[in-house]
Amino acid sequence: MPLYEGTENVLNEISVKPEVRESVVQGTDAVVAAIADAFSVTEHANIALDGWYGVEFEKIAGWIGKELEKRGIEAQLLPAAHYALPADKMAEYKKTFVTDDPSFGWVNDSGTISDVMDPGKVSELKKELASRKQATLVYGYGSAVEELYSEYDKVFYFDKTQQPMLWQMWGGELVPFGETQPKKDYNWKEYYYCDYYLLIRQKFNLFGKADYYVQAVSADDLKLMPMESYREIASTLVKYPIKEVEIYQPGPWGGYRFKDLWDVKGLSCSGWNELAGVELGVMADIGDGIVINMPFSNMTYYGKELVGETIDKEYPGLFPLSVWCDDGYFEKPVSQERSSMPIHNHPSTDYVKKHFNEPLGRYETYYIMEAYEGANTLMGFKDDADLEAWERKCRESDNKTFFEDWKDYVCRWESRVGDLYLIPPGTDHGHGGNQMVLEMDTCPSVAGTEYSFFSYGYAAKTWDDNAKSMTGSPMKMQPDHVFPNSRWRRESYVKDHLRAQRSVVKWTKDYYKERYSSLPEMPFEIERILYYDRAENDTEGKFAQVLTLAAGKSAIIRSKKNPELCTRLNRYQAAVIPASFGEYEILSEESGGENTIALIRLKKG
Repeated sequence: MPLYEGTENVLNEISVKPEVRESVVQGTDAVVAAIADAFSVTEHANIALDGWYGVEFEKIAGWIGKELEKRGIEAQLLPAAHYALPADKMAEYKKTFVTDDPSFGWVNDSGTISDVMDPGKVSELKKELASRKQATLVYGYGSAVEELYSEYDKVFYFDKTQQPMLWQMWGGELVPFGETQPKKDYNWKEYYYCDYYLLIRQKFNLFGKADYYVQAVSADDLKLMPMESYREIASTLVKYPIKEVEIYQPGPWGGYRFKDLWDVKGLSCSGWNELAGVELGVMADIGDGIVINMPFSNMTYYGKELVGETIDKEYPGLFPLSVWCDDGYFEKPVSQERSSMPIHNHPSTDYVKKHFNEPLGRYETYYIMEAYEGANTLMGFKDDADLEAWERKCRESDNKTFFEDWKDYVCRWESRVGDLYLIPPGTDHGHGGNQMVLEMDTCPSVAGTEYSFFSYGYAAKTWDDNAKSMTGSPMKMQPDHVFPNSRWRRESYVKDHLRAQRSVVKWTKDYYKERYSSLPEMPFEIERILYYDRAENDTEGKFAQVLTLAAGKSAIIRSKKNPELCTRLNRYQAAVIPASFGEYEILSEESGGENTIALIRLKKG
């Protein structure tokens, strides 16, 4: 699964104390030396290097070992993987969470890394560390589990953003629990339903007590700081509007508008790009040329500030919003099958709790930012469609054979700029192409797991990123989920309930705010703010928001109470506005044209 990261206007410039900046050690050689220094705290020191999946621990530990040799320090280097459960016991533990479902799993909502460590081996290691016969470096995931923590003189936490780690996973290069080399047959469901949760609980536990934080996105560009400095940076960042590092993915319906808007090296077509969400990275510029790159999921450690007290209590650890941009521009006309997403639907909260142990359903909207000739959205079934025949044809096809009369079943709606489509769970739909869609949705999963159930994808070939062509195998469908989950909504229902209307809820001489109609089951509001030079808005101390500059060249988002808390957005860029942010203003850098902010916020706060 190819992923590309955007690099334009991604820095979050934040103000921290000078001593925080001064405490950061930059560069791999300097970091290796600093870790080696830790062995001088006492004779026969015990040091732990714990961290996230994808960190190149073997390489880093080797460098530290060589540095210790230069200093004449004899130390044993012990990989934590040697103290993990054997492969058969590991697989047995994970079986509950991986499940037999080919597309989804069951969330491990209470496990810790200690669960995948061998109790006997850990007990022996604890005795060995306590004996202090020689200096010891234990490295890798789980090296600083609770059972061992008290035996260490210093603990370092190595962090890595999710996208580079996913590149390793999809490429068969990830080293998971219990391994010291890549595991080619590692199942992605192991990560999204089990391992992620063990890792995030260990990370947040160590955030409160480890000695050092190490940025380890690349082993060749390490940055180290005291954990107190990291906490100062992260807790400061969550006071600001937060821009994330966008990701782009090619797809069978991928368009080409991105070429006019962004320079994304290597991207040949764009099915969608994520503007805001829990799995993205965040880059904090703390001054003096120091940039700290961390996962946005780290911000959920400050849940009350990020999403508000009510949501943090109801959905602990969850950032419940995500925003995407679906590119549907083609220079020349293409077929409906080429420009369209597969027909699919999404699950409700009840469905994901019952089937996947997730906390929140997938509730979506499509906001139309650009509409070209033939702009359309596929949603619902025609009033006279034989739905039993539709299901039968989809199952028989299994997306391997094409049936041309699919258009006799599915409704096609003409789109215009500013239109909003409500997509509650069970609504069969798809982006139809020839439009730029802003998806403003809920995120059902702490891990950012995607929940889309596909019924028919026109038997279309998918994007092969190696060949740079539509020659890949057709997408897999989920008939055992999509049809039981479908509400079988027809054309008349879509027209009356899902084509949202907007009303002015606030008007001033400088700007006005509109709110789109909603449904009781939709957990969020969609609003837009239209202005020439300046507008205002408010989180009220309890509503996290994600806002996107949907029209205009650029915008400044600035706190009214503390103007230094600000950020700048480009067109079609998003920012997470933490619930604690309060009253803020939106400023246009250029006068003369009307600007539009589209935003999503939860109804509950």
